[in-house]
Amino acid sequence: MKIHKKYSHLLFTLIMSFLTAFIMSGALVALFSVHDAPFILQWMRAFIHAWPIAFPVIFVLGPIVRKIVSALTE
Repeated sequence: MKIHKKYSHLLFTLIMSFLTAFIMSGALVALFSVHDAPFILQWMRAFIHAWPIAFPVIFVLGPIVRKIVSALTE
């Protein structure tokens, strides 16, 4: 089953924001961990807060960045 093409921007945003928030929250927890809770617990707590921020940012800025990249490439 495939998703209709009209939802491609939404699907791109969903996947990109998930991956971005997941990787960045893990990296930041690893760098700034206070060691009072297990790493995975801290990571998931940070991810839960990061994803709702990443999603609208990527949704709004994604098309702008694509246009800039398109203008800068052949």
